[in-house]
Amino acid sequence: MTNYVTVCRGCCCGTTKKHPDYDHEAQLERLREVAAQSGGTVRLRTADCLDACENSNVIVVKPAGAKPVWLGFVLHDAIMDDLEKWLRDGGPMPKVLELNRITPPKP
Repeated sequence: MTNYVTVCRGCCCGTTKKHPDYDHEAQLERLREVAAQSGGTVRLRTADCLDACENSNVIVVKPAGAKPVWLGFVLHDAIMDDLEKWLRDGGPMPKVLELNRITPPKP
């Protein structure tokens, strides 16, 4: 069962222009490490823009057999800790991440 993780790194997300106090590269490196250690159960990719700029930093997790979970404002190590735990454990999503859950943009 594979979880696909998409990290927005376009015009707003992942930039020091909008979020100068957050280490965006370290965030991406943390997720790369989770994916590398997952044995193929976590696949990581970046997207130029997910069109949810008002909620940046956006990360979308698509668990196997479930609808994608859109997370916004992923700008703190505590949020990353919860996200990593979810990805490493394979689910369920920690309830605390509900605070970061956002509605995806309209197609």
